[in-house]
Amino acid sequence: MNETIEGILSHYSVREFTKEALTKSEIELLVKSAQAASTSSFVQAYSIIGVTDTKLRQELSAIAGNQDYVVQTGQFFVFVADLSRHHEIGKARGVETNSLSSMERLLVATVDATLAAQNMAIAAESMGFGICYIGGIRNDLAKVSELLHIPDYATPLFGLTIGHPKANSEPKPRLATALVYHENHFQSKTMDDFKMYDDTIRDYYAARTGGKRVEGWTDQIERGLKHPTRKDLKDFLASKNLGTK
Repeated sequence: MNETIEGILSHYSVREFTKEALTKSEIELLVKSAQAASTSSFVQAYSIIGVTDTKLRQELSAIAGNQDYVVQTGQFFVFVADLSRHHEIGKARGVETNSLSSMERLLVATVDATLAAQNMAIAAESMGFGICYIGGIRNDLAKVSELLHIPDYATPLFGLTIGHPKANSEPKPRLATALVYHENHFQSKTMDDFKMYDDTIRDYYAARTGGKRVEGWTDQIERGLKHPTRKDLKDFLASKNLGTK
């Protein structure tokens, strides 16, 4: 096992950072690392917004459920699925841009942005920083778009907070490889296949919370299924001319 793999397997989310800001050179290196990720057909259909303004961070934190580590962190990034520059190129060249509204284009931009973000996350952890993805900004994408001045043909997807961690932790146990990896054909699983993992997660939560939280992974999934969220996303994306075809 090499150093890169050891770093990847040691990942855990950090939710408490010092007040020390990332330096300009550290941010530039992280962005360059993100840009080195694979991109579908070299379209590079994403943008990255670094949020340094404290008031903006506070507003984004409120949208994301008042997560303090959006505000107190080394740097807060928002990753954007961005087809707006492609729209501008089409207009300048006199080319029809209706195809940018297709679901395929939205998926390409989403995958591009996600690959870039994970590159940044791995780079950040290799530099000794802690990271946490912030999906909570999708609680109100219209407001996030307004705050960050995001144009049509583009949408924010998630945040990524990076900084100096106050304390170390341990990786959360993942599903057994046999439950994730399929050879040649998809192999369906039954509830019995998750029993051992449920026990592992119950023990993990119980130890981490002093017994205040005791639930298995399938219990957590069941709870999420009972309370669907962000039902406005389809209409919001349509308002941005994304994913309508």
